[in-house]
Amino acid sequence: MHAFNRNSVNDVADAIVVGGSFAGHSAAIQLARARKAVLLVDAQRPRNRFAAAAHGFLGHDGRAPAAIMQDASAQLLAYPTAAIVHATVQSVQRDGDLFTLTLEDGSTRQARRLVLATGLTDTLPAIDGMLERWGRTVLHCPYCHGYEVAGQPLGIIANHPMSAHQASLIPDWGPSTYFTQGVFEPNVEETALLTRRGVTIERTPVVALLGAAPALDAVLLADGRTVAVHAVFTAPRTSMASPLAAQLGCAFADGPTGPCITVDAMGLTSVPGVYAAGDAITPMHNATLAAASGVLAGVAAHQSLMRL
Repeated sequence: MHAFNRNSVNDVADAIVVGGSFAGHSAAIQLARARKAVLLVDAQRPRNRFAAAAHGFLGHDGRAPAAIMQDASAQLLAYPTAAIVHATVQSVQRDGDLFTLTLEDGSTRQARRLVLATGLTDTLPAIDGMLERWGRTVLHCPYCHGYEVAGQPLGIIANHPMSAHQASLIPDWGPSTYFTQGVFEPNVEETALLTRRGVTIERTPVVALLGAAPALDAVLLADGRTVAVHAVFTAPRTSMASPLAAQLGCAFADGPTGPCITVDAMGLTSVPGVYAAGDAITPMHNATLAAASGVLAGVAAHQSLMRL
């Protein structure tokens, strides 16, 4: 076991995990349970901060993400080889066998392995009223939030070529209207499926969301008509929330809404010693999937340390 002074900024960790949401905590606790010196660096700006509750996450259904992470931090710190720093990592470089991270205050931390659980940034369609409703009545995942808005008129605002697929799911939660925005027209097969599912297809673009936010009463169309909906689903465009993977030279793949860090089955990136987990590695975004990928990355990082 590496003798690790978690109160020292000069001690070298076995691993640093960057990002403290579901994936990051899951990776860090695997390393701590393996009695490795692990430092979790958390900027405390998780992607899920706009959501009032997490749903479908076993044992935590309906709890606020921040409350789940508060418990996770306390559990992580119960291990003597684990430490948490609340800071933003500005840059990273490789120095021989070590990774050196520079934090926002100019201080540095070093580790033998690196796990990136830095997440994504969402860019919503440029429609008036979207931002103030994000995570409440403007939603991205019906499995995460559909039950809470079920039984009401629902909309799907197209934002990428797979939006028609998203629209085909939503009728299981409520009567649905697919707003193509005049751009993302369903093909013949998609149109047949949407029709069979009872989805109304509206081709006039949505220009504003109406009602006392975060509530939603209707959408305003470009031709002046309004359509009553009480929640809308959309798939935001995504980008990396941190520059670290790019700075390290990690490979990326194109996903349906934005780039993903390329990893193997255990979370190893194209850069030796660097692992990644969470929303940044997959187009499927879900608390359970993020936590599971964090477990894999933490286990893989530990096993790679055995070979030093």
